[in-house]
Amino acid sequence: MSDAQRVDLAVIGSGSGNSIPDERFAHTSIAIFEEGVYGGTCLNVGCIPTKMFVYAADVAAQVRHAGKYDVEATFDGTRWPELVRRVFGRIDPISAGGERYRVEDCDNITVYRSHVVFDGRDTDSGRYRLVTADGDVVLATEVVIAAGARPEIPEPIASSGIRYYTNDDVMRLPELPERMAIIGSGYIAAEFAHVFAALGTQVTVIARGPALLRKMDTELSERFTAVAREQWDVRLNQTCSAAAELPRGRIRLTLDDGDLDVDVVLVAIGRTPNGDRLGLDTIGLPLTDDGRVRTDEHGRTPARGVWALGDVSSPYQLKHVANQEQRTVQENLLKGWDAPDLASFMHRDVPAAVFTRPQIAAVGLTEAQARDAGYDIAVKVQAYGDVAYGWAMEDTTGFCKLIADRATGRLLGAHLMGPQASSIIQPAIQAMSFGLGVREMARGQYWIHPALPEVLENALLGLDLD
Repeated sequence: MSDAQRVDLAVIGSGSGNSIPDERFAHTSIAIFEEGVYGGTCLNVGCIPTKMFVYAADVAAQVRHAGKYDVEATFDGTRWPELVRRVFGRIDPISAGGERYRVEDCDNITVYRSHVVFDGRDTDSGRYRLVTADGDVVLATEVVIAAGARPEIPEPIASSGIRYYTNDDVMRLPELPERMAIIGSGYIAAEFAHVFAALGTQVTVIARGPALLRKMDTELSERFTAVAREQWDVRLNQTCSAAAELPRGRIRLTLDDGDLDVDVVLVAIGRTPNGDRLGLDTIGLPLTDDGRVRTDEHGRTPARGVWALGDVSSPYQLKHVANQEQRTVQENLLKGWDAPDLASFMHRDVPAAVFTRPQIAAVGLTEAQARDAGYDIAVKVQAYGDVAYGWAMEDTTGFCKLIADRATGRLLGAHLMGPQASSIIQPAIQAMSFGLGVREMARGQYWIHPALPEVLENALLGLDLD
């Protein structure tokens, strides 16, 4: 075992946590711990590469449906190995470059490349003792836990011995599978179902419940499920009781309604925060009931000097939330643990998008949540096909649903399903964040005609606030 290194700050995780050390920390001794691919989930196995695959799938889907626009086009297949090389030929150098910069150009930073756990406090210095799987010992005055989350694997898949994939590795398959089963019904499942189906795979989605995306607004979930069943083989109210390997590498899943034979199984039921793997009990830091590292609104954990951010602690497993939390913790580290003016996490009006087909975006309360909270609400559902650009797109499934508080005239929630939903929703996010009323939002600005955001404008005008 090597001699212990003493540092001012230790950062566990190289995703959003890697952005904490900037020029203001040039005179701070720092240790960064990363056991996986440098740069974290979003860069390497999450948001960024998945959207590069999604865009390719969007193009393929457009070609497949070109006939409804009186355009003659045929989908002739996917050059999958070339697609994989193009995506990761851009992603991998960014990851490697980020690590190389920290190792070679940051004299105050040491990068450790194995798993790390807390091992209590050093008896002499009182610093937090961190021990890596390689035997390195680091004593840190302050620690930022930004260790992210990992794919959750259900039984019987976990103990079956079959080869299964998650978002961590499915995008690097050597070839496009003929048949794929996706176990799960949330964001990740919906996005990969679109990707693989559009590119040529026969996709079966296995959902434990009665609908897909069930955590979203009920009307949105129901409408999306109906559209999904027209695109993919969707099995609702199904559980997998057994999984076994067949000859020639195929997999047999035993479901409630019978056996399903596929080439690839993708598990996408959710992600588990990594706090349970960090030895937090040695510093008296318990997890929340749902497995997250507990923090206050400033990012401080109950263990003095230990901060946390991102998927390991946040109730929102979203990169834009992790980035905001990172900026908050970064600012507070510079101010000091007991500073009277600490910055706070911004967990209000958090938006999210699902890059599936059709695209989905949401912010704020669902209709059910608004009613349960006691609001007197106005609700308006506006079809994409009712505005000029939606008409031009021959769209028959897209819609914008708004929920407003009659008492204040402000938006409580916005839920969109359809092309460009993640972009169209941004004015609603802005209005909710800055307290802009529905009437002011609708008539206090120009809406470009005949652009697709007119679906949001018309929905605003259609809200009955009287």
